[in-house]
Amino acid sequence: MKAASFLSAPSRRRSLGLAIAVLGAGFLSSSPAWADLRLCNMTPSRVGIALGYRDGQGWVTEGWWNLNARGCETLLTGQLVGRFYYIYAIDYDRGGEWSGRSFMCTREREFTIRGTEDCLARGFDRSGFFEVDTGEQKSWTIQLTDSNRPGGQ
Repeated sequence: MKAASFLSAPSRRRSLGLAIAVLGAGFLSSSPAWADLRLCNMTPSRVGIALGYRDGQGWVTEGWWNLNARGCETLLTGQLVGRFYYIYAIDYDRGGEWSGRSFMCTREREFTIRGTEDCLARGFDRSGFFEVDTGEQKSWTIQLTDSNRPGGQ
């Protein structure tokens, strides 16, 4: 479930050198209860998550899910219908972000935005999302990790 809260952008956008571990759970797809898109925050920080995906009407972005350190959240319930999903995440505690080259619309407060074009002209922010290729699995878990912290500390 998304938590509505004000998103305070980090004062500086430093590269965290973050690793993103992605785990496929295709073997779980035989059980409908397990067919979800989940994200686990494996860092010692609180993070904010935005999700981009294509549905029957086109592109949509949603946010913010606020995950505590070492917490998991289901972003989409049910069997996944697309192959590619997009994530943008902000580290609330240490600053920085997990981002990529796929630009989509976001905003500071809870949102659902249709379309990825003209974000700024429509009054939204433009954020770079990283792509997650699920390989057309029906269930998938994404793990955000901080590779700069040896031993997972």
